[in-house]
Amino acid sequence: MENSVPRTVEEVFSDFKSRRAALIKALTTDVEKFYQQCDPEKENLCLYGLPNETWEVNLPVEEVPPELPEPALGINFARDGMQEKDWLSLVAVHSDSWLLSVAFYFGARFGFGKSERKRLFQMINDLPTVFEVVTGAAKQTRDAPHNNSNKSKSSGKPRQPESQLKAVKVSPPKMENDSGEEEEEEEDEQGATLCGACGDNYATDEFWICCDICERWFHGKCVKITPAKAEHIKQYKCPSCSSKRAKV
Repeated sequence: MENSVPRTVEEVFSDFKSRRAALIKALTTDVEKFYQQCDPEKENLCLYGLPNETWEVNLPVEEVPPELPEPALGINFARDGMQEKDWLSLVAVHSDSWLLSVAFYFGARFGFGKSERKRLFQMINDLPTVFEVVTGAAKQTRDAPHNNSNKSKSSGKPRQPESQLKAVKVSPPKMENDSGEEEEEEEDEQGATLCGACGDNYATDEFWICCDICERWFHGKCVKITPAKAEHIKQYKCPSCSSKRAKV
């Protein structure tokens, strides 16, 4: 499927970017053409992003094992069973998974060491995922910190009873700085604030809520609480604390 095989971290990253650009094109600007090619009446189809930044919908290769990891199989079968945007989001998630598997396949094949793998992942991780681009989350990430900087409180704890605080993304003191540009660079220093549900770090563009019982912080999406819902909650109990109280 390719003419030249990437062998260095930079070459693998360049290959990743080209394939990613192709997949984003299929799921955004070329979406009508992509949709039509994913006919559920056809056999198992896959979406391929090619190193020349073009995409194709095709049958999987026949050799076992294949030369490269294969994308998700049969994406066309789900096309008419869900809303178009949900289907595109699903394909985008699988596309992200495939892109990573191809990049680290090359890394394994050409003996990348720990530091090379880490560098490759960091380069990849600096780009928004295909899913984020397709769903618009990447754009929200760029816009959100600007609005949130004045709302950030200097300290997340102790909790105060006002429901308004729950609807605000409260951050550690280090988030307060004169220029919004530094917020992203300081994210690593805020590793102490972790979501009690998924364990991921605090991020400036996400809604967080604190449990009034155990005082742990959660992504709103992890506990199914939106900013609008939070405004009407006088005392928030996380799922864990709620179930403990129910048993008693």
